[in-house]
Amino acid sequence: MPKQMKQELRHLYLKRNLWSGVLVGVGIAAFLDEVLFHQLLQWHHFYDKLTRTIGIISDGIFHAFGWFASVSGMFLLADLKSRRGWWGKRWLGGILLGSGAFQLYDGTIQHKWMRIHQIRYVENVYIYDIVWNAIAILLVICGAVLVYRTGQRRQP
Repeated sequence: MPKQMKQELRHLYLKRNLWSGVLVGVGIAAFLDEVLFHQLLQWHHFYDKLTRTIGIISDGIFHAFGWFASVSGMFLLADLKSRRGWWGKRWLGGILLGSGAFQLYDGTIQHKWMRIHQIRYVENVYIYDIVWNAIAILLVICGAVLVYRTGQRRQP
C-alpha cells in the first residue's frame, strides 16, 4: 500500500484506533486488578462494605465489566484491521491512556471518595495509594503523548 494512502487511512480512523485501545486498556487494567489484588493476593474485593460473599459477587460483576471492555475493544481492532486502518502507535497510546485512566479513577474515586475498598487494609495505606496513583498518572501521560503525536497530520 502506498505511504500516502496508508496515512490517509490512519487519519480516517483516528478515533476508532483510540477507542479500541482505550477499551482494551481498561480491560487489561481491570483484569490485572482482579487477578492480582482480588484473587491471588486477596487484598480486597471490588466492594468491601458488606460480607465476603457480596465482595466475591461484586468481583464477578467487575470481572464481567473488564471482559466486556476487552472484547469490545478487540472487535473494534478486528474492524480496523479489516479496513487497513489500524495504527499501532495510536492504539498503544489508547491502551496506556485507558489503563492509566481506569487505575486513576479506581485509586481516587473508588478508594478515597466512595471508599468502596482500599488497595490493601494496612496501617499505612497511603504508601500504596501514592504508588498506585503515581503509576496511573505515568500511564496517562505516556498514553496522552502517544495519542497527541499520532493525532498530528504530517505532510509528506
